Amino acid sequence: MTPSDFIGGNAIMLAVAFFLILSIFLGVRIVPQSEKHVVERFGRLRAVLGPGINFIVPFLDRVAHKISVLERQLPTTRQDAITADNVLVQVDTSVFYRVIEPEKTVYRIRDIDAAIATTVAGIVRSQIGQMELDTVQSNRSQLITHIRDNVSNVVDDWGIEVTRTEILDVNLDEATRAAMLQQLNAERARRAQVMEAEGRKRAVELAADADLYAAEQAAKAIRVTAEAEAFATSVIAEAIAKNGLEAAQYQVALKQVEALAKVATGAGKQTVLLPTSAIEAFGEAFKMWKK
Repeated sequence: MTPSDFIGGNAIMLAVAFFLILSIFLGVRIVPQSEKHVVERFGRLRAVLGPGINFIVPFLDRVAHKISVLERQLPTTRQDAITADNVLVQVDTSVFYRVIEPEKTVYRIRDIDAAIATTVAGIVRSQIGQMELDTVQSNRSQLITHIRDNVSNVVDDWGIEVTRTEILDVNLDEATRAAMLQQLNAERARRAQVMEAEGRKRAVELAADADLYAAEQAAKAIRVTAEAEAFATSVIAEAIAKNGLEAAQYQVALKQVEALAKVATGAGKQTVLLPTSAIEAFGEAFKMWKK
């Protein structure tokens, strides 16, 4: 074997080995978890490779597009819209989406971000045009739901999924803002007047209830006092009926002692004239009563 034959044989083996290594390198594709690869064969869609180890035909198939399947956020955009009550508002929106069918995203739309932004702008204007300003500000969650659903229906043919839509702010022009502030202040003043009037009304009602309660309690006190006096009178009458004049004289003497005690506690000097015939007068009265 000549040296030239040896070199020629090794060159062929080296070429075969290089071809095999190149075929393996071109035929084995490792796809990350966050991506999907679109494979073309002679310019036509051949397959979509998922995460992991994949095999393609070397020299015939090629990875034409590497598409990330991570969730994406469009830049915040601002668009003008007119509400149903003819108020100009500026709405700041943001959209989150992810690619779920790369073959549709690659072959059906060129600039996916611009297409979604334009679609969202049109849907926002349409939805706000059907709502009044108060509804837009107070029921923002319903507006967000409508926008997300409509955008999802439109972009379904593009192989993407809209995960979230957010309305970050609803801005008004200065004239509208000043008018709304004036209306808000007027409403606050009205509520304050109503609350003050209700407070005065409640105070009058409570005062009337207090007077009524005091009158009821005074009436109850008078009734209790009358019942007590009636009970005392009945007891005295019963005692007189049983014991005769001695019981009446005892009660009269007791009252006289109490009266003298009250007179003695006075601040000045008092002179009390007690008729000598007082006891006899009482006795005669009781005799007449017994008859």
